[in-house]
Amino acid sequence: MEHNILLVDDDPGLIRVMARMLAGSGQFRFATDGPAALRQAREWLPDLMVLDAEMPGMSGYQICDAMKSDPVLRDVPVIFVTSHTDHEFEVQALELGAADFLAKPVNEALLVARVKSQLRLKRLTDGLRQAASKDAVTKLHNRSSFDEQLEREWARALPTESAISLLVLEIDFMDLYAERYGHAQVDKTLRSVAKALQTVCDRPADLVARIDRNAFALLLPDTSLEKAGQIAQGAIEAVQGLAIVHDQSPLARHLTATVGMCAFDGRRAVGEPDAPVCDASDLRRCALAALGDARKGGAQAWLTDMVEGRPAVHARDLSPLKELKPVDALG
Repeated sequence: MEHNILLVDDDPGLIRVMARMLAGSGQFRFATDGPAALRQAREWLPDLMVLDAEMPGMSGYQICDAMKSDPVLRDVPVIFVTSHTDHEFEVQALELGAADFLAKPVNEALLVARVKSQLRLKRLTDGLRQAASKDAVTKLHNRSSFDEQLEREWARALPTESAISLLVLEIDFMDLYAERYGHAQVDKTLRSVAKALQTVCDRPADLVARIDRNAFALLLPDTSLEKAGQIAQGAIEAVQGLAIVHDQSPLARHLTATVGMCAFDGRRAVGEPDAPVCDASDLRRCALAALGDARKGGAQAWLTDMVEGRPAVHARDLSPLKELKPVDALG
């Protein structure tokens, strides 16, 4: 596995020296000032940053502080490099969340060892985090992982003025389904629904998560309201297309689902200093509000466009029920 390493120093010569020392350790990108370092980090999401502590303008300490406050960057380990030998500087770096500390002039063997150690630790940490982020039944992302990814994608979308959409899909009358067919069959059905939704969200950046007992979230970066509406339609049809019998449902003889959706155009957050500041929780709240409206009819999708953190105009019902021949739910 090749790692991404971001080298940050106001001295291009030292950057070249460190890159030569670390040859074979991964892919490199470079930055010579704070804003460029943060921009590169957000675009590239490195596995490790080697950061000069003293730079003109934005110091390394300010860069590290900004990273640890950013949901996109807070898990990127930082190794500080500085000419200071005073222990106060090392303490300050560690209190900011730095992973390690190196003194100038940089010793090649020590730099290579520290970098390898931090990359190995990050790989192990990422593996543990990934295992803890999965839903036990469906193997999709779970609620806590979804919340974290939503914060990350929101933070990523705003600086680039990108659209972001969220769908919340709920299986209709799941309580009646569980009473009729039992919890083992419920788990089997949830796994089938999870696979169906993953076929609808097929881009690498899209995320499908199980966020409640009978509810799923589809997080769609760089996706407009119109495109998200098409995906909502596809999600409802994918669930109906499973043709799983649900003879207790008042809607149909087969399993159905309802979708609420919200889309936010990042450009609305720019150039409006008097407008309320929206955040990721507003996107989730508006999607749930749309789901509540859609739930009144069942097996349909309602769309909400978000303006200044509030639901705007509801679109029409997108997906009427289709007549399908249900398969045997117990088969």
